[in-house]
Amino acid sequence: MAEIEELAAAVREFSRERDWEQFQDPKSLVLALVGEVGELAELFQWVPAADAVARFAVPDRQARAAEEMADVLVYLVRLADVLGVDLGAAARAKLADSHRRFPAATHRGVAPHKP
Repeated sequence: MAEIEELAAAVREFSRERDWEQFQDPKSLVLALVGEVGELAELFQWVPAADAVARFAVPDRQARAAEEMADVLVYLVRLADVLGVDLGAAARAKLADSHRRFPAATHRGVAPHKP
């Protein structure tokens, strides 16, 4: 996942150039991340689920959603960088665990739930 590593390096450099590392402790990054997820959720708040894909296929709405998703990704990547988490490896491990916990043969078409 070289792309994630490159993005992390670019965000780290962006922060370093502005001397913002002092403000980017894990708690502050989590709160910023939650705020950005809230802004993304706000775009979908009153959109009927059945209409969401079509409504956000419109270029201006898609661009707004992309902006908010990018903000979420940037804060998540920065948080992982600050904590020394290999986000790509963590995601691959989580996906492997999900394959084990939710085999397609028994979970196809069934919403996952916690036991």
